[in-house]
Amino acid sequence: MPCKRRPGWTHTAWRVHNTEPCLLAAPSKLTDALPKMKEESPKAIFYALAANLGIAICKFAAAAFTGSGSLFAEAIHSTADCGNQLLLLFGLREARKPVSPLHPMGSGREINFYSLLVALLLFFVGGVFSVYEGVHRLIVREPLQFAFVALAVLGVSVVLESLSLWGAVKEIRKTHPEKSMWRWFRETRESDLLVVAGEDIAALAGLAIAFIAVLLTMVTGNPVYDALGSVGVGLLLMIIAWLVAREVKSMIVGESASPEVRGAIEAHLRARAEIRGIINMITLQWGRHVVVAVQAEMIDYASGRAMVDAINIIEADLQAAFPQVRWVFFEPDVPRN
Repeated sequence: MPCKRRPGWTHTAWRVHNTEPCLLAAPSKLTDALPKMKEESPKAIFYALAANLGIAICKFAAAAFTGSGSLFAEAIHSTADCGNQLLLLFGLREARKPVSPLHPMGSGREINFYSLLVALLLFFVGGVFSVYEGVHRLIVREPLQFAFVALAVLGVSVVLESLSLWGAVKEIRKTHPEKSMWRWFRETRESDLLVVAGEDIAALAGLAIAFIAVLLTMVTGNPVYDALGSVGVGLLLMIIAWLVAREVKSMIVGESASPEVRGAIEAHLRARAEIRGIINMITLQWGRHVVVAVQAEMIDYASGRAMVDAINIIEADLQAAFPQVRWVFFEPDVPRN
């Protein structure tokens, strides 16, 4: 029976009706080993939302009871994180919108916009406010009461934030088991997971700073340490928010597919008997999907019809081997000297 195309996302349209069966190549070991970008999974976001909601309630209660500035700064941070996770969930829903005449390639990249909003909120609501609170308490010094309560709450918060970070790392390791966290941070194209992991790392580091600040205040009786802890938490949040925003901005501008995916796609095409050589290839990450534009020199064919048939088979094989490749633009050409 004739070969059927995946729902029309190729530059060389299915112009002719095939009269012979089309055999699709099985994915190679190389493509099997590649990370597959799964459909948007909000599991890590829900982990973070549940953890931050519980943490925020505990921190506000303890901050009111003890008068700790560091703890109050952490409570504001956790509240901002809850709002951030709700924004990410909304962004994931918007990114699933179907294609339309206005957005012919869908809204997959919309999640990047909401991820940038979250990074900005983390910077201003979490970071700047924490610094302000710390400076205010340096000027108007207030004694810290019941410091052991603040330490207990911070300890519980560390446990909950660790569970949230574990959920994010678990999602990362499903598709990138071999990468270090820093390398994943620089190469990932999943802005929502990037933001959640960044928030969780910032939260754990901030909790460590707040714990040390409260402990020093309890031991010395000097509230300056507590105020400095609040400033430290704020500066930490601002640094991590800037790092996250820088990565997300790059995704909004338009990044290629990850290096391993791009390399595997190029290797797949170069191995095709129908292709004499790759002249140029561009990949573009579009949400969880990938756009591929190829300019290649084809082997000689008896007719234009035969070349079109060959290109259609190449595109179908490429999309079968790389399910994340949703659009293929293929241009036969000759090298220019």
